[in-house]
Amino acid sequence: VDARRSARSYQLKAVEQDAIEEIKDFVGAMPVPFEHNVGIRFFHADPTKELYSLMKSPPDNIAFLAETDITSISKVGFVGELLILFAQSKNLSTCWYGHYKLAELERLMPHLKSPKQLKEANMGFGYSKGETSGIRAICITPLGYYEDGGLRLIDRITQKTISHKRKEIIELLDNQDDLIHLTDDILYALDLGRRAPSAANSQMWRFGFEDSYNTITIAMPQGYRHFKWEHPNVDIGICACHVWLGLLDKGFQPNVRVSEEDGRAVWKISVR
Repeated sequence: VDARRSARSYQLKAVEQDAIEEIKDFVGAMPVPFEHNVGIRFFHADPTKELYSLMKSPPDNIAFLAETDITSISKVGFVGELLILFAQSKNLSTCWYGHYKLAELERLMPHLKSPKQLKEANMGFGYSKGETSGIRAICITPLGYYEDGGLRLIDRITQKTISHKRKEIIELLDNQDDLIHLTDDILYALDLGRRAPSAANSQMWRFGFEDSYNTITIAMPQGYRHFKWEHPNVDIGICACHVWLGLLDKGFQPNVRVSEEDGRAVWKISVR
């Protein structure tokens, strides 16, 4: 978790096959604590800016596919982050991308049922502006070796001044008075949660509690709308993944549930 960074510049060389096979083996045995239908597809891309727009694609890439209802989208964040963290453990760089070029992805990795679905993208980017039908590539990620010298000046500035900053836990609580009731183990898990990546580093998640602080809830504030990213429930799933991993690290075997409430995904992670 500490080592993971969103990389936006890659060496244009293929990932070693042994590492690819290790990741595929991990995907096959991934310890996801709930039922899901998230699909994971590996694909190759050309070294152009057609797919990611602002950077050249490395040879190896991964797509996360699912239905487009709110809970399925949020599950993509949870499941995908498990893979991304595993890739980081192999010293491979990644970056969540929702605003990929849909037509280019379809050329590289055919997955749409109809050419008409290309028109659903937001100005050509991402799978859709909102809910649509069928299985779609909710997000993709490059997979490769970081190239520090390839970053644009604006990216270097952003990386050093914005992308690593995180709000304090108390700022992320639905009720700040809850802080004094939280155990060290819960605080540890929330600390991992607050370090999760999010669109434009917005950190839109909020933590609440049920069952005498034995259940953590993770969701966006009601009515939240991101200024740029149409599907922030992905980010909520990513945060939930980090919290779950933190509790596992402390010896718990948490129960994990996600449901749709008030037009948003609400995760509930219980330690008893």
